[in-house]
Amino acid sequence: MSDPTTLNHIARVLTSVSPQMPADAALRRYFYQHTYLSPHLRRSVSRGVFVYFRWKRWLNAEASSQTQAEHALFLHERFQQDSKSVKPEALAARAVPDWLKLELDLPTDYLRQLQREPALWLRARPGKAHKLAAALGHCQFTERAPDALHYTGEKDLFRTAQFHEGEFEIQDLASQLVGVAAAPSAGQTWWDACAGEGGKTLHLADLMQNKGLIWVTDRSEKRLQTFKKRSTRAKLYNHRSALWDGTDRLPTKAKFDGILVDAPCSGVGTWQRNPHARWTTTIDDVRELAVTQLNLLNHVAGSLKPGGRLIYAVCTLTRTETAGVAEAFSAAHPELTPAPIAALGSAMPSTMLWPHELNANGMYIAMWQRT
Repeated sequence: MSDPTTLNHIARVLTSVSPQMPADAALRRYFYQHTYLSPHLRRSVSRGVFVYFRWKRWLNAEASSQTQAEHALFLHERFQQDSKSVKPEALAARAVPDWLKLELDLPTDYLRQLQREPALWLRARPGKAHKLAAALGHCQFTERAPDALHYTGEKDLFRTAQFHEGEFEIQDLASQLVGVAAAPSAGQTWWDACAGEGGKTLHLADLMQNKGLIWVTDRSEKRLQTFKKRSTRAKLYNHRSALWDGTDRLPTKAKFDGILVDAPCSGVGTWQRNPHARWTTTIDDVRELAVTQLNLLNHVAGSLKPGGRLIYAVCTLTRTETAGVAEAFSAAHPELTPAPIAALGSAMPSTMLWPHELNANGMYIAMWQRT
């Protein structure tokens, strides 16, 4: 039986969760209001809230929030002990919203992965992964990305000396593979068009050995300010930032060796990490975002140098936002040729990275080159 105190805290958080107040934001606000909660209790409450949304469709909506949370935790523990305790038909019917079946096939291994707790991935500075792993402990390597580490320990990584000294970033493996796919070279000029808080920008800067120049744009000044703090901690300075709202009024007339469009998307690829989003995202969101994604690609296409490469990345798996956007863009731009993603060992111009194959987020990557 779960601890009643923990269940009560979980229930209180759940009452504030809504489409306008995502679960992670509700947790941050709750912990800010309840500073006396111990780190252990905070972890238990956070885990319980996310477990609730993973198993939401198995729960009795008429029961109290405490009862539902307790049943969700019971289902989760049973699933962890034996993932086949839940039949494939039940996973297909309950783990994801019904509309998703219109957008992608649902392999059972993928659905099982969604019900697991997500892995924590770190990106070490280039060539420093073994040194970092020895310092932190509880790290596993992967052949997919040379600087990636799967961390399985319980340290508060934000409090470690290695984090404050800029020796690593917390970055999902799928996101790291976007940087690997882009494969920028030192001295080149790149544009990270939808940079957000700059996780992928920092990876590009590291791969460029802090040389050349990266234009960093986003529609949010707050996110760009966060990026500047991150780049200072990492001691990476080969960038110039500017606001850009994604329209045809570009932030610069410069031409680039490479452009990364890490476009806003439905986030279906993050549903293992963010299970609340399964029940707030709609098919209309997918269709509207696909229009935005295509517009972004159309606006930046003219900024490539001859021979320059354009990388399109979205952390979603829907056909409309992945192959649908790529096909429409290719048809509209014969001056760009779909290019193999050689850095990922692929002869194809696009790839779908599945959560159950990576033990990470899902991601779609496509590449073109100006001829």
